[in-house]
Amino acid sequence: MLREIPWEEAILVASPYPYVLAVTVDKAGKPNAIGLCWWTYVSWSPPMVAIAVGRERYSHECLMYCSEFVLCFPSEEQHKGAWLCGTTSGRDWDKLTEGGFSTRPAKVVRPPLIEGATVCLECVVKESHPAGDHDLFIAEVVAIHGDPEKKKHLYSIGYHALTALSHDEVPPLA
Repeated sequence: MLREIPWEEAILVASPYPYVLAVTVDKAGKPNAIGLCWWTYVSWSPPMVAIAVGRERYSHECLMYCSEFVLCFPSEEQHKGAWLCGTTSGRDWDKLTEGGFSTRPAKVVRPPLIEGATVCLECVVKESHPAGDHDLFIAEVVAIHGDPEKKKHLYSIGYHALTALSHDEVPPLA
């Protein structure tokens, strides 16, 4: 039966959400990754996405310095490192190294790609907007990389756990 529920419970009940890592760089050029569920596609042509990042986050500071990021969809095998990136700050240590990730240079933007991800979208921020305690960064996708052999990427279950799903294993309802 439908009833009024608190925000935190609604987030959990509405799960799962596609979980991504937004890779940024700081002023020294050091890459950093933040785990996000608050992202979406916003335009087909040109291809654009939006991410919401809390203003107190280190990744927000990085985005204010370098208005580029790579949106990586971590594969099932990367779940431990991906969870680490979403639960710790990169301000004082290297989450990509600690999470066991390998990176390689992107084609267009300064932040690197994460090897082993299912898809990586190179993004250039076109505008940002305040949204409560977060800022919404709207970005154009300027290059796309993918590994069709990596079938499963990660989804968040209400910020409590990660699971992996594949687009070709889930039969459509309609």
